[in-house]
Amino acid sequence: MIAAPADTVCAVSAAQVSHLEYIPIMERALGQAVFEETRMPDQVLKQLIQAADRAISAEDFDALMEFYAEDATLVVKPGLQASGKAEIRRAFEAIAAHFKNQLKVQQGRMQVIEGGDTALVIMETILNTGEQDASVMRRATYVFRKSADEGWRCVVDNSYGTALLDE
Repeated sequence: MIAAPADTVCAVSAAQVSHLEYIPIMERALGQAVFEETRMPDQVLKQLIQAADRAISAEDFDALMEFYAEDATLVVKPGLQASGKAEIRRAFEAIAAHFKNQLKVQQGRMQVIEGGDTALVIMETILNTGEQDASVMRRATYVFRKSADEGWRCVVDNSYGTALLDE
């Protein structure tokens, strides 16, 4: 991963450029120019998820919507899903209000299983609700799809992971 502030000139050889891909979402979400090695989707996806977490924590829902595919689905809670960017945005606004605008999100360990233009991400998600000793750890599952023009986008966001089977 090569990352540089947007106003920094980055010297990259022609050989490096041939296998680097520019990600516009990261520039908006992180405020810096970010390049990805296409051979390392786990690092790219981790960076995208971290940017999404920062957007959730900052309640920057415009930046957050860039993380999702148009046809994405978010598991809001067991038994309740939001589909499409408009519903997902409304869900995140409601979640922020529910947690009195104190929700902070971060990730722990991660595994990526990639097949073609699809990746399954299994990750520890840590939610801090702003209340003392109120951190919750979940084993989340995310599904990403890669397109030539937009890069990786989340199509399924399930922070409950396999715990949905317990309901």
